[in-house]
Amino acid sequence: MSRSAYTGRFAPSPSGPLHAGSLVAALASFLDARVHGGSWLVRIEDIDETRTVPGAADGILATLAALDMQPDGPVWVQSQRKPRYQAARKQLGAHAYPCGCSRKEIADSRVGVASDGAAIYPGTCRHGLAPGKVARTLRLRVPDAGMPDELVRFNDRWLGPQQQHLATEAGDFILQRADGFWAYQLAVVVDDADQGVTDIVRGADLLDSTARQIYLQGLLGYPTPRYLHVPLLMNDVGEKFSKQNGAQAIDLGQPLKELQRAAAFLGLDTAPGHDRESFWRLALSAWDARFGAR
Repeated sequence: MSRSAYTGRFAPSPSGPLHAGSLVAALASFLDARVHGGSWLVRIEDIDETRTVPGAADGILATLAALDMQPDGPVWVQSQRKPRYQAARKQLGAHAYPCGCSRKEIADSRVGVASDGAAIYPGTCRHGLAPGKVARTLRLRVPDAGMPDELVRFNDRWLGPQQQHLATEAGDFILQRADGFWAYQLAVVVDDADQGVTDIVRGADLLDSTARQIYLQGLLGYPTPRYLHVPLLMNDVGEKFSKQNGAQAIDLGQPLKELQRAAAFLGLDTAPGHDRESFWRLALSAWDARFGAR
């Protein structure tokens, strides 16, 4: 892949303002795109409309602009793309099936727990709904344990070689939720393909999703991007820095300090920079030294 062919993206959820944890991912994805001479896109991931906070998307975009991070193309919004997700579901055909199981029933099956904390689906509805059961969700059938494509391997540019057994570590996963909303796994795969994304730089909390997304990409005939998962910023009690845990909005009264903190967390030395222009020069040079080679 040539340097000019690079397309990256930052895909925040509009469930609140941009905070320090999100800024780390935004900065890493922006630097990687700029170092590789590529495009940097922004996508608003509001597929779960129940978590959308009015005005949050505009606030996130305004904050990015105030920090000198402007997207290189139109901003996509997931809630406006539902027909594309429906088309992908049709393309999956028999790989997708209706499921009538409740969360409690799945948890009670005690098959196991995936690394992201979700109970692994026991396959109850794989061969059809049981009498009296009504479809609640739509699931994707993963290969049986031991099948050649059941083990997904990929190389993470930050974390190195990764692998996941889909059958035993993920299980058949949800494509459409009980409330009717399309699930993250399907939406992100379709969006990345439609936007021509070649490189995904995001937080390590999404590392566990990568194997499922790679498998979906294969079923839909999409190319697989390269991945880089950055460490997560944690709060004082060891929880992921997030809106749900009370993370505060970026302080735009001190934009340089906010950028320097995010860069320092990523291990980039930008301390000598006394203004934003010098910050960006130092940050780009430091990222290039670590991740510039393709």
